Amino acid sequence: MWILFAVGSSFFAGITAILAKRGIRKTDSDVATAIRTVVVLLFAWLMVFVTGAWTADTYISGKTLLFLVLSGLATGASWLCYFRALQKGDINKVVPIDKSSTVLTILLALIFLHEGITWVKGISIVMIGVGTMLMITKKQTADDQELSGKDGKHMSTDGGSVTKKQRGMRLLHGSWLLYAVLSAVFASLTAILGKVGISDINSNLGTAIRTTVVLVMAWLMVFVSGKQHEIKGIEKKELLFIALSGIVTGASWLCYYRALQDGPASVVVPIDKLSMLITIAFSGIVFHEKLTKRAAVGVVCITAGTLLLAMNF
Repeated sequence: MWILFAVGSSFFAGITAILAKRGIRKTDSDVATAIRTVVVLLFAWLMVFVTGAWTADTYISGKTLLFLVLSGLATGASWLCYFRALQKGDINKVVPIDKSSTVLTILLALIFLHEGITWVKGISIVMIGVGTMLMITKKQTADDQELSGKDGKHMSTDGGSVTKKQRGMRLLHGSWLLYAVLSAVFASLTAILGKVGISDINSNLGTAIRTTVVLVMAWLMVFVSGKQHEIKGIEKKELLFIALSGIVTGASWLCYYRALQDGPASVVVPIDKLSMLITIAFSGIVFHEKLTKRAAVGVVCITAGTLLLAMNF
């Protein structure tokens, strides 16, 4: 049964990236993250009361609460980095890096959860890693062509050297990579901490508690950075997509942590990361982002490595 929940998590997570991308075209990513977290929180607590996960005699140990809080902090950090990367970069590049957290999660599960590693997992890790590298290989954009001469040297359009402003623009354009990598690292920590945090309580309740932590963290970032005044200026259309992404995220989380509660993290996480296929498909339809042949090979490698993990559990 946990495999079905993992697949459901993957499906909803794939749609989340598309809806979120539509919601942060003009809206600051930190503000959008804070707003969508409100929606996720309402959805999560609604499920807690609908399913009866919270009762008068519900007991939450100090250890469980600690790991749920840590998991929530890691999730908040991952979200802030992920949506900042989405705002600055192409979905087809950001998502594969974020999904590469699978490799780190498997290694952390080996160290902290003692789930063990086999030659199948080893081969899968290599395939996923190679596939990710193939997908994030930088394509030469129009800006790059303008700043680079035919001989590969950095030149401006008038034949001179690249100015400080141009170098700054290149650095800003490439900053999505750092955010995407940090998103993957924090996502890996989220899975491990979350696995421990929901070991003794209902997964729906655990999801609601950690989402509360994410909410506090997200809004704290908004107020610390002085972006709260931007909320009033959000277009209704973008607000709608932000809200929809929150609802879909809530559904994904509920499925994900239910699967994580019953299944091994080293298998649940890779299945969840197959959401990349859904995201890539929709990004081509909605944003007209096309895959190169090299990136397509990367998709095949990641998918094959993930399926190999799932089939050999």
